[in-house]
Amino acid sequence: MAEMGAATEVYPPPRTIQVWKTLLNWLAFFFQIFSQILRGTPQVLSYVGLRHSSFLSSTPQAPPQFKPLPVVELSEFEDESQETPCIPPAGVGGRVKDAPPFEKLKVVLDLDETLVCAYETLSLPAIIRAQATEAGLKWFELECISSDKDVEGKPKINYVTVFERPGLKEFLKLLSEFADLVLFTAGLEGYARPLVDRIDVDNLFTHRLYRPSTISTEYREHVKDLSCISKDLSRVVIVDNNPFSFLLQPLNGIPCIPFSAGQPGDEQLLEVILPLLKHLSQQKDVRPILYERFHMPEWFQKNGIPALRWTTV
Repeated sequence: MAEMGAATEVYPPPRTIQVWKTLLNWLAFFFQIFSQILRGTPQVLSYVGLRHSSFLSSTPQAPPQFKPLPVVELSEFEDESQETPCIPPAGVGGRVKDAPPFEKLKVVLDLDETLVCAYETLSLPAIIRAQATEAGLKWFELECISSDKDVEGKPKINYVTVFERPGLKEFLKLLSEFADLVLFTAGLEGYARPLVDRIDVDNLFTHRLYRPSTISTEYREHVKDLSCISKDLSRVVIVDNNPFSFLLQPLNGIPCIPFSAGQPGDEQLLEVILPLLKHLSQQKDVRPILYERFHMPEWFQKNGIPALRWTTV
């Protein structure tokens, strides 16, 4: 039995044969890879964990989890992520209740030393004109009819050099958008009319009042009585460098700094007066605001003018 078992025992092939078979299998595998590389197929690159597109693209590929959204999707996402703006409570019928309408603000403007300053051309020193011009002040010369007569009895012609307060044209334009403009000057019409024609080429002034429209009081002459403009003074403001011009209605006045050719850096019109007037245009009555700001009745009393018909607010 032992001999029979020995006769039927199978011996494995020699080790050298197995090694050669393994080498042949590896050679066949690498030959397959090499042949696919030569054909340039993208499949071969997958064998080593690379993607063919990454070699063709000039920009690096983003990882899948950071894939950017298209522009439309991105904008929609950002819009949805923003907070919804607060909506004011609606009135009757779902509409916001309108504020009660106010009569348009009336702004009465003085001329000399408020909007412009003027000098007789012959008496104006050349250095003042040169310095003002160098500083950027706008100026022009004007022929004005004087109330004086020459030897032949004809009205004299005066030559005047006028300097505009910085920002004048823009001030008038912006102010006219929310107020009615009235010019009220103590100057004579022969002088003031051609001057205003030059600075108000767009006819922004709804009315022009000259010296004959002023009145005389026991305290001052050439006082500007605002009641000739409106009986209701709750929406009337006067801007004047001379406070005595509005001594009859001190609660309606804005005393401004006088302007001269030596003030090229003046910013009163646009930086001080215009914002105040804009604020007043939104008030039902301008007088409480102006009283709190300037306390003009007390100022007049300190200057020897007692309370007339005004009342403090």
